[in-house]
Amino acid sequence: METQNKKAIDHRSPITDHFLNFQVDHMTLLVAPEMYNVAYALFRIIFGVKKEDIIYEKRKEWVKGQGEASMTFAARIGRGLVGGEALENTIVAVVQPSEPKTQPSHVRAMLADHNAAAHWQHIALRVPDLLAFHRYALERGVNFITPILKDADEDLIQVFSGEWFFPGSSPSGMFFEFVQRNPTEALLKKLEERNRQSWFRDKTFLGLYGEKETEYQKGNVTPFIDAELFNQIQNLLGAKKLWEITEENIRSAESLMVEYARRKTAGKNPHRRI
Repeated sequence: METQNKKAIDHRSPITDHFLNFQVDHMTLLVAPEMYNVAYALFRIIFGVKKEDIIYEKRKEWVKGQGEASMTFAARIGRGLVGGEALENTIVAVVQPSEPKTQPSHVRAMLADHNAAAHWQHIALRVPDLLAFHRYALERGVNFITPILKDADEDLIQVFSGEWFFPGSSPSGMFFEFVQRNPTEALLKKLEERNRQSWFRDKTFLGLYGEKETEYQKGNVTPFIDAELFNQIQNLLGAKKLWEITEENIRSAESLMVEYARRKTAGKNPHRRI
């Protein structure tokens, strides 16, 4: 087992780990309803966002006959100017709890838990090879709350992680999104063959919103890594000062993660060959 884990770790190099190269794609900011329209004005004025730089604005009629409410808007606050850089936009998505106050809202709950009028919910990191990174993360025990999704409105694929919190603590409301823009036709076909569920979740904002709402209403929020794995890493590193953590410690932590994920996968698929 130790040899197998070492092989899983030692294969890495700048060439084979090309997918471990992240750029910030966009960020999602939750705000109280009292701040929503003011936030829109601030982005338009202070950040110089033109009308055409409002990438989208999504609405929903929560109660029939009461009209639509704005759920979110996304503002492009920066962009590359030439060549491939033109794809490297800087975007902030702003979300308010648009549900009636009598209705549960995970956005309202996240703001209340932080006693805050604004909260950075997630950062989307752009990767050059999402399928490779997704497999790499799963093999190290990372939890995702969605399959890899294809966005019908944009030329991208994306996946959302569990939240960052430790065993016994409250959910933090903070997680990661990983995206790949302009995937090739070959990659899209490979994704379709690998995970057909992704092709039924095109409305990714509404899909994610519903996923988080379900988690918070059930009180069962998915963590970034399971409590058992968190505790194993904490037992290995928790007593050390940060500067005392060696490269050997990091390799040992990764071995724990690989072995944990292997056992977890074997438990879900008892007939799978390991």
